[in-house]
Amino acid sequence: MNPTQEKLKVQFEQALVAAFGTDFARIDPILVPASNSKFGDYQANVALSLSKKLGKQPRLIASSIVEKLDVSEICEPPEIAGPGFINLKLKTAYLEAQLNGIQVDPRLGIPTAKTPQREIVDFSSPNIAKEMHVGHLRSTIIGDAIARVLEFQGHDVLRLNHVGDWGTQFGMLIAYLREVHPQALTTANALDIGDLVSFYRQAKQRFDTDEAFQETARQEVVRLQAGGEDTLHAWKLLCEQSRREFQVIYNLLDIKLIERGESFYNPLLPGVVEDLEKSGLLVENQGAKCVFLEGFTNREGEPLPLIVQKSDGGYNYATTDLASLRYRIQQDEAKRIIYVTDAGQANHFAQFFQVARKAGWVPEDVELVHVPFGLVLGEDGKKFKTRSGDTVRLRDLLDEAIARAHADLKARLQEEQRQETEEFINEVANVVGISAVKYADLSQNRTSNYVFSFDKMLDLKGNTAPYMLYAYARIQGISRKGDINFQELGNHAVVLEHETELALAKYLLQLDEVVNSVEQDLLPHRLCEYLYELSKKFNQFYDRDRGVRVLDAEEPQRTSRLIICDLTARTLKLGLSLLGIQVLERM
Repeated sequence: MNPTQEKLKVQFEQALVAAFGTDFARIDPILVPASNSKFGDYQANVALSLSKKLGKQPRLIASSIVEKLDVSEICEPPEIAGPGFINLKLKTAYLEAQLNGIQVDPRLGIPTAKTPQREIVDFSSPNIAKEMHVGHLRSTIIGDAIARVLEFQGHDVLRLNHVGDWGTQFGMLIAYLREVHPQALTTANALDIGDLVSFYRQAKQRFDTDEAFQETARQEVVRLQAGGEDTLHAWKLLCEQSRREFQVIYNLLDIKLIERGESFYNPLLPGVVEDLEKSGLLVENQGAKCVFLEGFTNREGEPLPLIVQKSDGGYNYATTDLASLRYRIQQDEAKRIIYVTDAGQANHFAQFFQVARKAGWVPEDVELVHVPFGLVLGEDGKKFKTRSGDTVRLRDLLDEAIARAHADLKARLQEEQRQETEEFINEVANVVGISAVKYADLSQNRTSNYVFSFDKMLDLKGNTAPYMLYAYARIQGISRKGDINFQELGNHAVVLEHETELALAKYLLQLDEVVNSVEQDLLPHRLCEYLYELSKKFNQFYDRDRGVRVLDAEEPQRTSRLIICDLTARTLKLGLSLLGIQVLERM
């Protein structure tokens, strides 16, 4: 709910008490944005809901409310429509005052959170010795957007990369490299990441078929856990090599993360088991230590156990996740912990959250949130794969997006007979390519699967990054054409006359409500929808036939309309930056 709606809600609550007495002090006025602009801007439906309670017709109830309702500072006189809807239209003078207020505010009228707190966003989380693939794309992009919004709102955000850097896979890989490429275990960069991935696959194949090799791999894990010097050195080299490859992608995507992998929590795992034993939750089942869960059953309908220590004394993902959760609450002092992973892990999070709560590790003021997302699909509607059936490497996907943006731009420049430097073309191609990939993902409701299509995401029309970037660049073009410095317009007042001006002004004032909703619900697509609608409303405002003149308008309309242009550009720039998208002054 935006500030205007909140003010109107308070006035309605007061009118209800004045009309019907204190028993009606807590009645919701059911105030919502009007479904059609011809009815005004807001509509209150409370009269219909009170008809039975008061034993009166809704229109009579609406009349009684309107008699006591004072919204004269904000709205035109209220109108009663249909069976008893109360319609409100914002005063033009009120809209002008609101715009004049936000144009001098760097935050465009968005207040910071009333109670800032430590929040953790756990996202990206690739595995060491494996390349990042398209499956990591959604976690990385969605997690970054959520972190950016929370940071903008004034929260103390810890961005954590919970990389897979421990466990059996390292024993397996180190054991295999000792045989086939021992230099990789002693010398930095002896292998490139592609070779490392290839060796990992071969090691896995060997591990699955060779019992003697399985035992050798397990011995390497034991040596790693015990801090064996040569094994530990080999492990560090492998981690460092993967880390460098990850960083190339994070730099391309402009992602900031603090790495805190599974190995970080390894010393804390025995304490997790010990505490669960003390709390009486731990049950031994077929030699394994586990906690039985409520609401989860196996195929036979029996309660499902969450194993925290295997029969051979080893630990698993759940143990590490419990240790990390406890650390984040007790040491990091986080009040909201957000995990951004694919929807397929929903049960895992529900299970270890339940165990942590049962153990008393989660105080009432701490919120645990799993942010699930759907699959990336190919245009055939199946899981996105290469032609050979392999998982798509994230680096390849980003490189192709940039290459396609580069080709599209060169074709457009040739068509327009425009001469630009190679430096300009490369910069625009990089921004457009990466932005297109990010926006295509973020503009979908994250809980859904989405179809990956380079053609759609790079289109200059529709709900795409290029469409948004073009709207911003178009406004900067107005400033260049008229030799206007937008920053020098701050002392002039906004004057709203044309219907497209009013529609754009009303939409500009909704940004705070949208950002607040993303902060609460962690659904970045709502911000994308807002920016898309804003771009459309700006294009209608600036349209030669349906809109208004700007540079060649008379004063005071000219300066007022330039201020509206600047406010639109600043809103687009801020909104896109919260999605991790950079703007372009020229395209």
